[in-house]
Amino acid sequence: MTYVSLQPLDLILAATLLIANAGISMAFSLGLERNMAIASARMVLQLLLAGLLLKFVFQQSSPWLTAGIGGIMVAAAGWEALARQERRILGWRSWALSTGALLVVGMLATVFAVAGVIKPDPWYAPRYVLPLLGMILGNALTGVALALDAVTAVAAREKPAIEARLALGATRFEAMDDILRRALRTGMMPILNAMAATGVVSLPGMMTGQILAGLDPLEAAKYQIMIMFVLAGATALAVLAAAFGAVLLLTDTRHRLRLDLLAPKAP
Repeated sequence: MTYVSLQPLDLILAATLLIANAGISMAFSLGLERNMAIASARMVLQLLLAGLLLKFVFQQSSPWLTAGIGGIMVAAAGWEALARQERRILGWRSWALSTGALLVVGMLATVFAVAGVIKPDPWYAPRYVLPLLGMILGNALTGVALALDAVTAVAAREKPAIEARLALGATRFEAMDDILRRALRTGMMPILNAMAATGVVSLPGMMTGQILAGLDPLEAAKYQIMIMFVLAGATALAVLAAAFGAVLLLTDTRHRLRLDLLAPKAP
């Protein structure tokens, strides 16, 4: 495979497109210019540091180093999922729920994809494990965040109806069955939309990168198909675990609704 190496001047040229973002913000008085500048600088710094770190990790090919980097990625993804919620569950349990769901599902899906499908030698090669884990976590955390936000928001809004069902003898899962189903639908919708649009509306980043690197487009398509299947399955499992866990955290063993465990809604 061959690829065209990008020089710093090429990146600067691409960055000029941000003028459009700044122009829109200024024209409509959005006040986003500073945020755009900070986000752009942060993105560049993070990606360059990630590139240097991954280059070092790939050269070592150590399973323990790979596991350590993967653990950091999971912890960061769990925190990011928590930060995206409008009203999060108080205490450490909310972070533990999102991180635990992403850890178990991310680990299982990555091992399945690498050891069961791609089968590199060695199977724990960081060149394969870390990029796959990153894609799985990126998609799963979106679903987890949406599912958790749906459970907490709808539970707070429909408190009287839930408590009425509980008073009539329903269990906590029976009383919140409709909320649970809506949360599952909400959390799984982004990956379903992505699958429907892939190949027709958009070419995913992985496939595009492989094509730009010189891989045969059909082979790149095969890899992308495999990735989409893995992402869909992992996201569904993570959303299921997060939604069920949120119901458990918002209720107690006596089947009472515990909205006092929710953080106040941000003004």
